[in-house]
Amino acid sequence: MSSKPTATPAPLSGRMIVLGVTGSIAAFKAVDVTSRLVQAGATVEVVMTEAATKFIGPLTFRGITGREPYVDLWATASPHAEPHVVLGRSADLYLIVPASASTMARIAHGLADDFVSLTALAMRGPVLIAPAMDALMWSNAATRANVDLLRERGIEFLGPVEGRLASGEVGAGRLMEPAAIVDHVKARIGREHGDLAGARIAVTAGGTREPADPVRFVGNRSTGKMGHALAEAARDRGADVVLITSASLAAPGATEVVQVETAHEMLAALETHVADCDALVMAAAVADYRPSESLERKQKRGGLEHWTLDLERNPDLIASIEREGLIKVAFAAETEDVLRNAAHKLVAKGAHLMVANDVSAKDAGFAVDTNRVVILDRNGGCDELPLLSKYDCSHRILDRLAALLQDRAPL
Repeated sequence: MSSKPTATPAPLSGRMIVLGVTGSIAAFKAVDVTSRLVQAGATVEVVMTEAATKFIGPLTFRGITGREPYVDLWATASPHAEPHVVLGRSADLYLIVPASASTMARIAHGLADDFVSLTALAMRGPVLIAPAMDALMWSNAATRANVDLLRERGIEFLGPVEGRLASGEVGAGRLMEPAAIVDHVKARIGREHGDLAGARIAVTAGGTREPADPVRFVGNRSTGKMGHALAEAARDRGADVVLITSASLAAPGATEVVQVETAHEMLAALETHVADCDALVMAAAVADYRPSESLERKQKRGGLEHWTLDLERNPDLIASIEREGLIKVAFAAETEDVLRNAAHKLVAKGAHLMVANDVSAKDAGFAVDTNRVVILDRNGGCDELPLLSKYDCSHRILDRLAALLQDRAPL
């Protein structure tokens, strides 16, 4: 078996994104957004207002996309008589970043006197707007009315977020960060075209920490990378994802994140959020035991030669979550007799799929970006996967989950 990871197609592979850039000091961040979209596999066509070219040149975007940006309404170089109409018909999504107050007003009132607003009028696919302006402009009654009108028409807004503004003030109006913008694009494309669109999936991640005192805890070596990769992949396939995590990793954008620490906190979060979920993917490494007593103050070393902890068993989280119609995917982190132990857990936990791996391997398991797993099912199936990136491995697991969801009887 080859140890070389094989790759899943990029999340935006085969998709065409039109990127509108308007006159804003945040226009330089549109370059980063463009680069990330291209790296995610998208074909990107850039349209710009004349004002945008005062902040960033069209040549920069051409260098990234390999395509000439559209700026001049009267240019004759385009092979299409009506390029805005061609873009509107062929694009999977229209993203305007940054969007100025003027551009939002034009689109809200049907004006079409620049390439960005003109393309918006011709767009058949979803439109996402990432505003950037001063907080006073964002809170102005005219801007708020335009935003409300655009939302009523189905346009999705990404931000703005609170932070330091060009004026030096702090407030709402800062452009959402490029990575987060692209995450929302992936999520929207997934909802439009993905095989998990319409499904709500709970994913758990990380190792729980069971406190012995305010400083020390009982835990394990899980970093949460596998669970976070699963949440990202499920989002990219269109699922509405709630990520219940104890990890300190940055969470995938466009997901609902619930931060927990202990097994009991994770169980409480599951009981709250799984009620409306179609599937539960339990990738978290929940500590099997916790200290019977957690000290209120740090245990001092002093002359103490031994400190004995009395441990009691934590509940089996996935086994305790039972609901008709819920598809459960469990994980088994083993160091010996992997298949035998995993097969036993598949039954004991009432799971539909069991994902097993040998965490003693240096290139798989905890704290690395790759994994080598075996997927067991209730019919005795055993699918042994090669070494993959955790994102690619997640897609192989979700392939199986998607099939189960499709075959599931209507609730």
